[in-house]
Amino acid sequence: MRSSSLPPAAEAAPMDTVAERRKFVHGVSLVIRGEGIPVFLMHGIGGAASSCGALAQLLSAHGYQTFCWDAPGYGESAAPPKGLDHPDLVLDILATLNLGPAHLIGTSWGGVIATRIAAQAPEAVRSIVLADSTRGSGITRTAAERMLARVPELAAVGPEILAARRSAKLVSPSAPAWVAEAVRADMAAVRMSGFASAAAMMAQCDTTDLLPRLRIPALVLVGQDDVITGVAESKVLAENIPGAALRIIAGAGHAAVQEKPEEMSAAILAFWEGIQ
Repeated sequence: MRSSSLPPAAEAAPMDTVAERRKFVHGVSLVIRGEGIPVFLMHGIGGAASSCGALAQLLSAHGYQTFCWDAPGYGESAAPPKGLDHPDLVLDILATLNLGPAHLIGTSWGGVIATRIAAQAPEAVRSIVLADSTRGSGITRTAAERMLARVPELAAVGPEILAARRSAKLVSPSAPAWVAEAVRADMAAVRMSGFASAAAMMAQCDTTDLLPRLRIPALVLVGQDDVITGVAESKVLAENIPGAALRIIAGAGHAAVQEKPEEMSAAILAFWEGIQ
């Protein structure tokens, strides 16, 4: 499995990259890079640790220690236990590793987890970055039902066909072929246990009432061509979180974290510099 979203030529060429290592905590696989202030990166419902790899590499090269998780039931992580609370698990991982307050970066579903963590345990969070994210699928019954319907679809057709059906919508029409393929490959590797657990959380979640109560520095990033959660939803997040900044990433879709990691990292680093 690819460890990042670097282009094939870049992966083959000698590069001055930050070494990565893998660690398991509470059954969760973490890809760790660098040293410094901790940054915890959480992928979307169709992703994995590899989805955040290129962004993590860039942030680590600037002196941060990054942790990309395979959410429970994804990648190399163990299957999720029944009734898993994903925000609680992230907080347990941070406490077990004794990291102190961390920057949280969540893309799509990962951003919903980050929002709930920031509301539940602000003392554990330095800032949140919500990338192509949402308030959750619980904002309407239709959205919740649509999210839950993806689980029997996955069971019926399998991850390869599901990825073939859906992955093209995740990227901008201008995305290079190798990026589109990396996004498709991540979705084609999803496991039923992790996907079903994530879908159940999303269907139950509506963070609308949490947003105005957040007192954590927040940056909202969204691809200009995102047709999944969309620019309008990111504007709702930014407008309702006190003091939040909004940045629209040109030439990127819902998978902006993989399509435009350089632009994403530049925006995030500037945001962190401004709050230090």
